[in-house]
Amino acid sequence: MRVLLVEDEAELAALVAARLGEGGLIVDRFGCLADALEAVATTGYSLAVCDRRLPDGDGADLVGVLRRSQPDCPVILLTAMDSLTDRIDGLDAGADDYITKPFAFDELMARVRVQLRRGQGGRAMPAAEVGRLRFDLSSREVRVDGEPLTLHRRELALLGALVARVGRVVTRESLTEQVYGFDDDIQSNALDAMVSRLRRRLEGAGVMIHTIRGVGYMLTKAP
Repeated sequence: MRVLLVEDEAELAALVAARLGEGGLIVDRFGCLADALEAVATTGYSLAVCDRRLPDGDGADLVGVLRRSQPDCPVILLTAMDSLTDRIDGLDAGADDYITKPFAFDELMARVRVQLRRGQGGRAMPAAEVGRLRFDLSSREVRVDGEPLTLHRRELALLGALVARVGRVVTRESLTEQVYGFDDDIQSNALDAMVSRLRRRLEGAGVMIHTIRGVGYMLTKAP
């Protein structure tokens, strides 16, 4: 799942992006409204977290753009504008949630999970089971034979993309979009190397990742 984060306080933005990444989410981080609007025009998002006081405008203006172009993308406004009027204005603009600074990171992540579920029709996504592997699509938790398997956030995003389309080919372009953010320096063989690492991590899980040459990859149950 890909998240849009718009926050001009660099240190805070880095902390929020890190927490989102720990949950297996791919984060595109921007410090101004103009860059965020350019990203929205070309990229689909599962969630947006946006400050209001940005160098070039009010982050609440992004809500209307997302409502028109990506109506299923929930928006959380995360801001120091904490008066009752500010909160009402933000929610009336179409935001799904409004969190005021300072805030607790655990609460932010809980609210992120709520909005991601709502983006899936209001229900937690069911866990996918392939071989001895169980992938909880809501919590992003991976287990093999009931034991937790810890994966790097990009490995988790890659596995999630393959599990969501188990038995079907997922193109390289689609996987790259779901695994890497705008700021990531992507080498030509980065995706192939990550697939190789994930294969090693999944040894004994009863699954196989097939290479579909020139097209992409496919996850199936091992014979």
